[in-house]
Amino acid sequence: MGYKVLGQIDRERYTDMSAEGLEGPFMFESGKVLYYDKAEGKYYDRDTDFYVDHKEMWNIHYGLTK
Repeated sequence: MGYKVLGQIDRERYTDMSAEGLEGPFMFESGKVLYYDKAEGKYYDRDTDFYVDHKEMWNIHYGLTK
């Protein structure tokens, strides 16, 4: 089993959003930074202000989209 070191998250742009009920931020292999909303059961993209659908999340998680 291996691992990959990802880049640093810009903490000025991607701040703590736990007060809004979001976990993260999490950086994925594609470089996308998302938050997880436990109440919705979905990932939230702060850049677009939308929740990420499951198909797109699969692509982001496995680095298939940039």
